[in-house]
Amino acid sequence: MKSTIAETPKILLVDDEVAHLKTLERLFLKEGYEVLTAESGEEALAIIRREPLHLVLTDLKMGKIDGMDLLKLVKTLQPEVEVVLMTAFGTVERAVEGMKRGAYDFVSKPIKRATILKSVRQGLERQALVAENRALKARLAGLADEPNLVGQSPAFRAALDLVKQVATSSTTVLLSGESGTGKELFARMIYELSDRADAPFVAVNCAALPESILESELFGYEKGAFTGATQRKIGRFEAADGGTLFLDEIGELSPQVQVRLLRVLQEGEFERLGSNTPTQVDVRIVTATHKDLEDELEAGNFREDLYYRLNVVNIEIPPLRRRMEDVPLLAEYFLSKYRQKNNRKIDRLSRECLDALMTYHWPGNVRELENIIERAVVLDKDGSIGLDDLPEQITSYEPDTRHITIPLGTTLDEIEKLVMHETLKLTGGDKKLAAKLLDISTRTIYRKI
Repeated sequence: MKSTIAETPKILLVDDEVAHLKTLERLFLKEGYEVLTAESGEEALAIIRREPLHLVLTDLKMGKIDGMDLLKLVKTLQPEVEVVLMTAFGTVERAVEGMKRGAYDFVSKPIKRATILKSVRQGLERQALVAENRALKARLAGLADEPNLVGQSPAFRAALDLVKQVATSSTTVLLSGESGTGKELFARMIYELSDRADAPFVAVNCAALPESILESELFGYEKGAFTGATQRKIGRFEAADGGTLFLDEIGELSPQVQVRLLRVLQEGEFERLGSNTPTQVDVRIVTATHKDLEDELEAGNFREDLYYRLNVVNIEIPPLRRRMEDVPLLAEYFLSKYRQKNNRKIDRLSRECLDALMTYHWPGNVRELENIIERAVVLDKDGSIGLDDLPEQITSYEPDTRHITIPLGTTLDEIEKLVMHETLKLTGGDKKLAAKLLDISTRTIYRKI
């Protein structure tokens, strides 16, 4: 059962004292809750089996099925539901035992209005939070097999953590990074982890469409708006209403489309081509670019006001050369994927193959690695991917071992690991020689790598 604070909370009141039960029912109905009542544990159990609930408020001492029995049944049938126990004088010890078994709280009779309302309200808040966390974990599990979401490098995990943090908000997000780093996968992750996951996800590549077509694709048009417009067409903004619109290569927008996009961000409305009637939409916008938009600002190619609207949260997706420790993980993932897809029996990637992949500079990022592994699987003849299965640009690549390029913003921990990796490549894996060149102990290299 999925629950959020935005729903009208549904609570079940259980008490064999009918007058007290009716008093509680009036109290919680007045507070705006959806209320179900039961005069016995047996009646309550029947309701618990058929009705999705948020909280159960039950008397502790009843007949055949008492409050402790109900607590156990609730936690078995609807684990996310919170239980508050009502206890009379002399049964407080049992109520405390109930909390040890999973009850959220207990209140003593005679019931005070403020006390019971506070306990139930806090129990509902906890229930909503637990349900939200479980839904989040379930959606994360569904995303776990995405190739660009495979990795353990610090740069990659930092980007992933930021995605998870902003996903549940409604703010606009700008994903920056080179082509092939998987920006659309990260956009889809933001969508999947958001409160809009049940609504549409619509993706548009702004660089793939001419300006005239892009405008009509985004905002739609009325019949007769231009030659060939024989009927009304709904644009991508309307198609994404209530959900998420992903605009890839946002740096390619023309000035005219930038103005129209700015209005949607500011006012939440636009007009279809050929119409003067505003159309209201509720869309969460995620954008991506491989360009430096600040350079585009200086060159006069991108509006400053639009830039600051889009760049509320900027998440940089690291290039593959900044997450080289993820290359073996990604290579194994793609090997498994394409040997299944092509029904090939391939046991492994050879050590020489992995060394070559770890040495290459990956200008095409993860997309290039995927294509190379797919090619190797298709062309392999002996059941093991080796150097002869890799293209020449990989096998003939000779890195400049004299210099290391370190992008600004790289953490000291990443720099340290990168220097150690590159020095080990230079020494052919000789850790003692690498330690001597770096003026550190061999033990330090073993600990860090």
